[in-house]
Amino acid sequence: MKRNSVSTVLFALVLGLVPFFAGTAHANESEAWEALREGRAVLMLRHALAPGTGDPANFDVDDCSTQRNLNDTGRQQARAWKPFLAEQGIDKARVFSSQWCRCLDTAREMDVGPVEEMQSLNSFFGNRGYEAMQTSQTIAIVNELEPGPPVILVSHQVNITALADVFPSSSEGVVMALPLSENPTILARVSPEN
Repeated sequence: MKRNSVSTVLFALVLGLVPFFAGTAHANESEAWEALREGRAVLMLRHALAPGTGDPANFDVDDCSTQRNLNDTGRQQARAWKPFLAEQGIDKARVFSSQWCRCLDTAREMDVGPVEEMQSLNSFFGNRGYEAMQTSQTIAIVNELEPGPPVILVSHQVNITALADVFPSSSEGVVMALPLSENPTILARVSPEN
């Protein structure tokens, strides 16, 4: 077989596999949303865009003026979750958030349910010694929740990476199967911007 013929055959095979893999990814995401709707999964997302890294030296959890906060793009990203979730059949959710203003603002701008603060979702970027304790606490709290509407956790990159071994972008979420564990099953990575 000539080189051009081999290239043509390989190209045709690759094109033939694209719909297969695209369909598989879509089916997995559909299953993830179904699991979230049915209470068999939880959605944990990184706060929307708040320019910068870490927290300022004068950081005070009770004073938003001392923190990194959402910019206009971040607020738009947060608001985009409401219609995105509605497309997946989720109009209401139980929303838990880090006490950091950028997380609380993300959770409130999503507008899918009352927001409850959860200390274990607070960032430990400045003190990695809290990573194991907070991750364990988050797992325990989520696993003890009563059945009800879907659960959404709004947190930070470090928290999500510690639990799910995923490095999310701003406003990107991870759907994880319940019960949570130290090695959770990742069902999908989701974002209104994808």
